[in-house]
Amino acid sequence: MTTPYMTCPAFESENYLLRLVEPTDVTDLLNVYSDEKAVPFFNGDNCHGDDFHYTTSERMQGAVDFWTQAYREKWFVRWTIVDKKTQKAVGTIELFNRQSEDYFNDCGLLRLDLRSDYEKAESIYEILSLIVPPAYELFHCQMIATKAVPSATQRREALEKLGFSAAKEALVGDDGTRYTDYYVKM
Repeated sequence: MTTPYMTCPAFESENYLLRLVEPTDVTDLLNVYSDEKAVPFFNGDNCHGDDFHYTTSERMQGAVDFWTQAYREKWFVRWTIVDKKTQKAVGTIELFNRQSEDYFNDCGLLRLDLRSDYEKAESIYEILSLIVPPAYELFHCQMIATKAVPSATQRREALEKLGFSAAKEALVGDDGTRYTDYYVKM
């Protein structure tokens, strides 16, 4: 059985390419993770206090190094989102199969981090349309979940168009913290 940890697939649409994160992405991704308008939409739930607001090349390099290690260790896959017109990285997508004792067990947990000028329903829809359909098989899960805070109106619009709905249940973190604002698709 093929997994994304054996061979990481790339996904491509007219405007975007999703491929495994690379060390050469650091400069472009610093523009994403230092974008103060974008940070409130990032999902740091259960990430040991990391808010993903990185303002130095060193800190961004550390994150990319960790994401690369996480892939080698089969913890999660982090794809870089490349705008094909500019050939620049404009965000990342993380996905893994979450095993837990809450509602979100055997769940493909998806984290989408985008530069604020890409936080538009049509961009989000196109990007997620690439990864959501194959995610069930890739990560052997029954549902996909992603966080969309109330102020993420464009993100929520795209998620609903893709068939996601607001979860009534909270995601329970390793330390018992309850996290809300998740959208799920079975």
